[in-house]
Amino acid sequence: MAPVTGETVAAFLGQGPDPDLGLVALAEQHAAIVTAMARAYTRGEGFAGGIPTDDIAAVITTATARLVANPEQINTTTGSVSVLGGFTGWTLAELFVLNRYRKRAL
Repeated sequence: MAPVTGETVAAFLGQGPDPDLGLVALAEQHAAIVTAMARAYTRGEGFAGGIPTDDIAAVITTATARLVANPEQINTTTGSVSVLGGFTGWTLAELFVLNRYRKRAL
């Protein structure tokens, strides 16, 4: 188990180390936010000493990558490519993982 860092997300995006630290710094900030959201969603389950399990870390990495890809969180179009909206919640695959840890009320 290891925390998700900006470098983890940059590597996931295929960017590698960022010499200007722009992408890594942005990803670092977003990873902290998404980690807090995942911890809240699972009510702390799947975290040992604040460190997520490997499968929750994968969820954090993928969700953070979506945030980093569109940090303004608004619709944008560049040429023929459109990015609609932004982070609107967990994907179905991410929920599949997170729901394994989530405590539900009876």
